[in-house]
Amino acid sequence: MISYVTVGADDIESAKRFYSAFLPAMDYGLKEGPEGLSYALRVPVGQAPVLPDFYVKPTFNGQPASAGNGAMVAFEARSQAQVREMHAAALAAGGFNEGQPGFRASYGPNFYVGYLRDPQGNKIALFSSDPSEPGRDD
Repeated sequence: MISYVTVGADDIESAKRFYSAFLPAMDYGLKEGPEGLSYALRVPVGQAPVLPDFYVKPTFNGQPASAGNGAMVAFEARSQAQVREMHAAALAAGGFNEGQPGFRASYGPNFYVGYLRDPQGNKIALFSSDPSEPGRDD
């Protein structure tokens, strides 16, 4: 099980604007500190934490942050409509389009996905694969 994912950012305020535009829609809460941004899924009292957490932080070595070539973080949305809504919100909050929401021929018939880059250049996927929604071949 993945416990957490961290991406680097040189401009924490731009990153906060970008990630706060869509992560709260998936029940991620934000904690800010001198070490950066910590997004965690909200946990009802008495229940164990739900993973993974997502962190946006300055680099530890003090060098400029860079996006990994081939690296991507994917967040699962509740529906195709939520993918579209979150994609649009992330673009309005300073993200860059890497692929409009829709079906991709190389993936399963219910895999609906939109791709973005955050202000630092990290690649983000927002997807839904709910079999109860119309699929690519419907």
